[in-house]
Amino acid sequence: MKENEKNMKRRFNLDNDVVIDEQTGLMWTKNAGLLEFPMTWEEALSQIKAFNASGLFGYHDWKLPNRRELFSLMSHEMINPSLPEDHPFINVFTGYYWTASSCVRLPDQAWYVHLGGARVFKGMKYGSYMVWPVRIARENHGTSRVLQTGQKTCFDAGSSVMNCNGSGQDGEFQAGVPHSDKRFTTDGACVHDNSTGLIWAKNANISQRPLDWKSASDLVSQMNKESRYGYNDWRVPGIVELESLTDLDCHSPALPLNHGFTDVQKFYWSATTSMYDTAYAWVLYTVDGAVGVGHKPLPEFFLWPVR
Repeated sequence: MKENEKNMKRRFNLDNDVVIDEQTGLMWTKNAGLLEFPMTWEEALSQIKAFNASGLFGYHDWKLPNRRELFSLMSHEMINPSLPEDHPFINVFTGYYWTASSCVRLPDQAWYVHLGGARVFKGMKYGSYMVWPVRIARENHGTSRVLQTGQKTCFDAGSSVMNCNGSGQDGEFQAGVPHSDKRFTTDGACVHDNSTGLIWAKNANISQRPLDWKSASDLVSQMNKESRYGYNDWRVPGIVELESLTDLDCHSPALPLNHGFTDVQKFYWSATTSMYDTAYAWVLYTVDGAVGVGHKPLPEFFLWPVR
């Protein structure tokens, strides 16, 4: 392969102290441990303001990444850190990093992402986690290519709704690709997600009971043999596809309003195996939108087919 062809395929471009992710249009600091110590959520937001006041690396528009922006960096093929193999980042702490997104059901908690294994969970805002600044690389791309999280509400470190202006929170920036006014279109037994191009089964409880991981795959195979709903290319969704359904301004389930699905369950298998332990696979918890893992042999999760 010629050198220019290699460059065309390169995801990350290093520019001194910053890294541009060509896949998402986001710019990150090369040093993921710029702050060597963990901070509370409020301290993290304040630190970003200090970076902007000082013009860190020549920019004044850094922010704490929202949940989907930080999740967009994750590779589920790698661990310690869970970043793409060719990443150029340094000093990556293989633990939790804060995001600017609150948990709307429990707003005294905020979302964080584990850089060791890609788990997405929530914790009390007075907890201490790491900080990794991001900005939209407007000079190169104009806008982010990461979908918005859906979060429009801002909360203080307790659980009170606050004005978003100047907060530095996800709800202030609402960064990313906006969803269409009518994101989901129902077509018989299927629901089209117009933001991702994916088609989901309208019935989010196909099996009517929890399944183990292999049984979920077997059920999809059976659906394809039967050409269920007129199609024979159904599959178990990947964890990134499952996560794309979430709306962080909603809970119980954490899906956009007027989503059109029926019988939504609390937890779903993905087709994505955990590299920490291949006896586990990634799962989505729909009450708040957490991303964790389930033990493959246990019949504890549901199937939500996609195509």
